[in-house]
Parts: sequence; C-alpha cells; structure tokens
Amino acid sequence: MSKDQTAKKPKPKPKAKPKPKVKTKVKTKASTAPKKRAAARKPGRPKKDDDLRDKILGFAEHVFAEDGFLGASTRKIASRAGVTQSLIRYYFGTKDKLYEEVFRRRGRALAARRHELLDLLLSSGKPYTVEDVLRAYLQPQWDLKYSEEAAAFVGLQARLHSEPEEKALRLRRDLYDGPVKRYLEVLHPLLPHIPKDVLSLRMSFLVGTYMFMLNDLGRIGDFSEGEITSLERYAMVEQLVLFIAAGLRADVLEMHDAGQAEVA
Repeated sequence: MSKDQTAKKPKPKPKAKPKPKVKTKVKTKASTAPKKRAAARKPGRPKKDDDLRDKILGFAEHVFAEDGFLGASTRKIASRAGVTQSLIRYYFGTKDKLYEEVFRRRGRALAARRHELLDLLLSSGKPYTVEDVLRAYLQPQWDLKYSEEAAAFVGLQARLHSEPEEKALRLRRDLYDGPVKRYLEVLHPLLPHIPKDVLSLRMSFLVGTYMFMLNDLGRIGDFSEGEITSLERYAMVEQLVLFIAAGLRADVLEMHDAGQAEVA
C-alpha cells in the first residue's frame, strides 16, 4: 500500500451538544391562589392612614367624653386605640389639636344634617310651622344620642361648658352658630310679632333646655314621683318641640316692664 492509502483517516468531529431549552415565563392573569398572610403590623405602622386616623379619633372621643380635655391623656388614648403616642403626635400634633379634631368631626356632621333637614323642609312646597322647624333642628341631636357609633359625642358636648372657656367658645361659634342663625332667619317670618333680638334670646333658652334633657339630667322621675322615668326617643323630641314652640310664641315683655317685675 502506498503511504497515501495507509494514512490515517481523519477522526469525525464530535457532534455538538444540544443547547438546553430555556423555559420562558408566560404572562398570565394574577393567580387566584391565596397568598401568605403578611406579618401582623405592630402599633405605629399604619396600613391605611384614613382608617387609622378614624380609629384614633373614635377612641379619643370616648376618653375625652369620660375624662374631659384636662383629665384625658394621650397615653390613655394610645392604649385604648392600640397605637403609640408618637403615632398620635404624627397625625394630630398636640392633645389640643386632637381634641378639636374629635369635636369638629361630629360637630360638622351635626351642622350639615341640620342644614339638610331645613333644606328639605323649605323645598317641600308645603306650608310649615314653628313646630316643623324646631323638629328639624332637634332631631339630628337625638339621632346622635341613639347612635352606637356617635353616642359618646353627646357626653363630649355636655362637658364642653366645663372646658377652657376660649376653646369652648371657639368650637361653639365655629360649629353651632351657622345653623342657629339660619334657623332664626326661617323662624322670624313665622313669628312676626317677636323682635329678632328677643327671638335670639329665646333660641338660647332652646339650646340650654335641650342640652339639659339630652344628657338625662331632667330628673323626670323625681318630679313626676316615679310616674315617668324616661321617654321614648321621638316622644322626648315631640314634648320638647311643643314646650319650646309655646315659649317662642309667648307675648313679648318689654324690657322696662321686665325691670319693674324684677323690682317687684
């Protein structure tokens, strides 16, 4: 054999190994499988700001109603709400600002409901009476009293007269004066024989009377020798409406005559 014939044949090239298949993720809709629960949040780590603020305001409302502004502490409020005092400071700053926010939250709702009921009365197209106007004014306050969520606010209102005078006057003027003045404007044409200044004076009697009865301070059982111990919610409102309407309609006693009566 020739050298060419005896030459070694070239070795075949090794076959290339197949490339591993790469799995590609296919975008699908979000899995409906339940996710693992997140670790419980510790106090001071809010999940939803609005919910947490409302929670703090709710517990603060109860504490302020129980202890008053001066007696309440942010420590007690934080403990009740299950948050830290620093979180209360973060949301509200000082105890003073927290108290005002607590009072204004319900006070604004009360004022808005009074405006709403008066609007409904005026837009009904039907004749209305002094009693109808008084009922629209008083009803929202009794709705608060019998509300599980807002009943503590009634206690807060009762304590307002014993709070620092500057604070109490500011809150009353900001929250109550608007509706009162509007109701006076509606009442005056129904009582044309009553001067506006006298009507305003009698409106203050109205506020004092209903706040006294609202807080169960009327001693009904004592005065009636046990015949009446309480009144159903709407029955109380109706009795107040009749009583106050009669007082608003009463003849006007001239200031000179009032002075003479005092001397006598």
